[in-house]
Amino acid sequence: MLKVCDQEIRIRGSLLRIARLEAEGYHFVEEPESILDGLRRSGERIDLFTFTQKLPETTPKYEYPMEWDNFAAVPVTSFEHWWNNQIGFKARNKAKQAEKRGVQIREIPFGDTLVKGIWEIYNETPMRQGRRFPHYGKDLETVYREEATFLDWSTFFGAFFDEKLIGFIKLVTNQTGSQVGLMNILSLVSHRDKVPTNALIARAVRFCDERKITFLVYSRYAYGNKVHSSITDFKERNGFQRMDVPRYYVPLTRIGRSAFRMGLHHGISRYFPESLLSKARKLRNDWYSRKYQGLAEASKE
Repeated sequence: MLKVCDQEIRIRGSLLRIARLEAEGYHFVEEPESILDGLRRSGERIDLFTFTQKLPETTPKYEYPMEWDNFAAVPVTSFEHWWNNQIGFKARNKAKQAEKRGVQIREIPFGDTLVKGIWEIYNETPMRQGRRFPHYGKDLETVYREEATFLDWSTFFGAFFDEKLIGFIKLVTNQTGSQVGLMNILSLVSHRDKVPTNALIARAVRFCDERKITFLVYSRYAYGNKVHSSITDFKERNGFQRMDVPRYYVPLTRIGRSAFRMGLHHGISRYFPESLLSKARKLRNDWYSRKYQGLAEASKE
C-alpha cells in the first residue's frame, strides 16, 4: 500500500501491476497529475494507474487513455420524489412492510456491538443466492478490521427487530459530499420475511436527502459482459439506474502501454462469451452447494 497526496493507493498484479485508489468507487482523484507524479517518484513498479470520474461528471475531463465504466446510481432530488416517482409499488410496499412487522431503522456508532452483530449476519449461512458467501467463517477480529475502513467518511444504519440487529448498511461519502457509496448491505436470511433490506435502502435515500447529497451509488450496474442478475433486478426495483462514467488508464511503463493496447488490463475473462462464463459460475455454485450441504449434514450427526 502506498500513500500519495494523502490518498492510499492499492497495487495489484505481478506481471501487470495496476494501481488505483484504495477507496475507489467511494473517493475520487481530484488532481490526477499530482497523483501520477507521486507514483512515478514512489520507487514502486507501477504499469498502469486507473481512476474514474465521480458523478455527475459523465463527460471526459482529461486526455488520458480511457474506456467507459458505469455506476448503479439513484439521482436524489428528494426522498418524496424517489418514493413516489422513482420506485414502483412493490418496492414501496416492501419498505412499508418492514415497519409494520416491527423493524426499526436507526443509525449505529461503529464499535464492538455493531461489529458483533455484523459478524453474526456474516456467519449465518455459507451460501447466499445460490453462491458461496465470501464473508462466511470470518472471525470477529477480521470483521472488525474490514468494517473499520474509511470511518471518517462512513455512516452505519441498522435494522433492529426486538433490539436484535437483523440487517445493516454502510454508507461512505465522497470528499466533496456529492455522492454516497453503498459499501455493504446485508440482512439475516432468517428474517427475510420482514424485508429489512428494502427499509435500509429507503433510509439511505433519506440520508442523502437530509444532507443534500445528489447521488446514491450501489457499485456497478453491469460487470463486464454480465449485464443482468438478481442483484441488478433488486437495484432497478429500488430506483438505481445505469450511469456511464469515464475510466482512465494511464500507462507509466512500456509494459503498461503495451498491455493497455492489447486489452490485457481486463484479464482473460473478457475474452470468453458470457454464456460460457455463466455455465462455469453455475458449476462452481453447484459444487459449493454440495460441499456446504455435506458439512451441514456432518455437523448434525
